[in-house]
Amino acid sequence: MKTLKAPFTEDKIRALKVGDMVEIEGVVYTGRDAVHKWLHEGNEPPVSLKDAIIYHCGPVVMKKKGKWVVTAAGPTTSTREEPYQAGIIEKFGVRGVIGKGGMGEKTRVACEKFGCVYFHAVGGAAQVLAEAIQEVENVYGLEQFGSPEAIWQLRVVKFPVVVTIDAHGNSLHKDIEASSAQSLAQLLSQIGK
Repeated sequence: MKTLKAPFTEDKIRALKVGDMVEIEGVVYTGRDAVHKWLHEGNEPPVSLKDAIIYHCGPVVMKKKGKWVVTAAGPTTSTREEPYQAGIIEKFGVRGVIGKGGMGEKTRVACEKFGCVYFHAVGGAAQVLAEAIQEVENVYGLEQFGSPEAIWQLRVVKFPVVVTIDAHGNSLHKDIEASSAQSLAQLLSQIGK
C-alpha cells in the first residue's frame, strides 16, 4: 500500500502505476455532473483545482453540533463526467480523479498528457469511505447546486483507492475490455463449431 500525501505534485502522480493500491491523505474536492458541466461551460471554480483531486461523489452530509459531518461518501459512476473531464484536467491542472467504473479514452489521454491519474474507489462502501474523512473544511455552491452536487472540501486520511488509469497511458479498464472482448470472441467461435 502506498501513501499519497498532499501536496499532490506531478512527480508524485507520475510515480504511480496502474494497480497501485493507495491511501490518500490531504484535501479532496467533490464534484459531480452539475459542477463538471458548469466548469466546462467556462465558469471558474471557487477554489484552485491546480494539483487537486476531484472525487466523483455526492456525499450524505448532516450538521452535528454546528459542524458538517459526512455519514456516507460512496463514489459516483465516473463515465457521466467523460464529456468534461479531459478539458477540466487540462484547464485547471487537476492531478487526480476518484470515482468508480473507470473513464474513457479522452480522459486516459489527458491523464497521460497532463500528469493525472484515475483512482477507483470501492462502490457500495459509502460508510467505510466516510470513516476516512477527517473533516469537512468547507462547502461551495450549496445553494446553487444542492447538497449532493455541491463542491465539498474534505480532509481525508488513509482514503483507500486503486490506480486504474495512470499518467503513462495505461488503463486497467481498457485492458479488461480488450481481454473480455477476446474471451467473448473465443467463446462465440466455439459455440459456432
